[in-house]
Amino acid sequence: MTTGERARLRPVATGQRVRVSVPATVGNVGPGFDCIGLALDLRDELTVITTDPGAGPALTVRVAGEAGQDVPRDETHLVVRTIRRTLERAGYRAPGLHLDAVNVIPHGRGLGSSAAAIVSGVLAANALLPPDARADGEETFQWCSRLEGHPDNVAPALFGSLVVTWARDDGTFGHAVVPVAPSISPVMAVPAMELSTEVSRGLLPSSVPHAHAAANAGRAALLVHAIGSAPELLAPATRDYLHQDARAGAMPASAELLRTLREQGFAAVISGAGPSVLTLAVDPVQRDAVVRAIGRHRDETADGARWTVRTPAVGREGARMEEHRGSSDISTIIW
Repeated sequence: MTTGERARLRPVATGQRVRVSVPATVGNVGPGFDCIGLALDLRDELTVITTDPGAGPALTVRVAGEAGQDVPRDETHLVVRTIRRTLERAGYRAPGLHLDAVNVIPHGRGLGSSAAAIVSGVLAANALLPPDARADGEETFQWCSRLEGHPDNVAPALFGSLVVTWARDDGTFGHAVVPVAPSISPVMAVPAMELSTEVSRGLLPSSVPHAHAAANAGRAALLVHAIGSAPELLAPATRDYLHQDARAGAMPASAELLRTLREQGFAAVISGAGPSVLTLAVDPVQRDAVVRAIGRHRDETADGARWTVRTPAVGREGARMEEHRGSSDISTIIW
């Protein structure tokens, strides 16, 4: 967009305050490559305020928590770029912006930090628009998917729970939310190392054997059944034939932990593009057994991964948002 085109955009009102909370997500759940995502109850929080640039800086960004010292504080910040693009798409601009982010989701660990940033920015921008210019839920999902490049992380970030996504013939995406059985207890093993999605995706083969594709389809179908109503089937349902083995060389410590947990009968998978490892325990008793197994593995190996273990609940709620429009009135937008 040229400077002249940007100058013709209508400004949104100053003095608005929007608060957004978005969960972590695991894409590629087991055999659900690029099509099944799960929300976890680890939530990034973002506050956006529209300001008068004549009374101060045009942009201020404050970041605390995960990667707080590493992310940019200027126009290249992913949330800032997302807000700008979303407003411009609707024909508006923000006169001045103040962002205050509290990051809980680890970056570069396969837990959907970029999807959370995109969802946060899109929802915040949408709330800053006049009510008659706002996108509805379906439009928001499509726009977030377009910005992220695929829907399997943004869908659970928006809607919560487990979400199955698919590409439609017209280039848009569909989604279906699957309720997760109440007993299921996730365990995350998060290593100190990071791995970019681009590097991980570049390791995938250009084609796979027909037998592997058929086997993966069967396991993905079983996963939807197991996670909703038959947790005892989670171990076979999470077997993958498409992506995890191909990526193992880029994260040998994760691959070894994955092998160890699965040999013990646990439903362990690589989280997203890695390198974190997610285990879907069938109940809290098995969750504690998984935590102990990870501890033994950590003590018995010298892989240098320095695993941090977290036991977040399933994120049964997706993104949450509150808007304040220059007064004490609060309107909570439910997704």
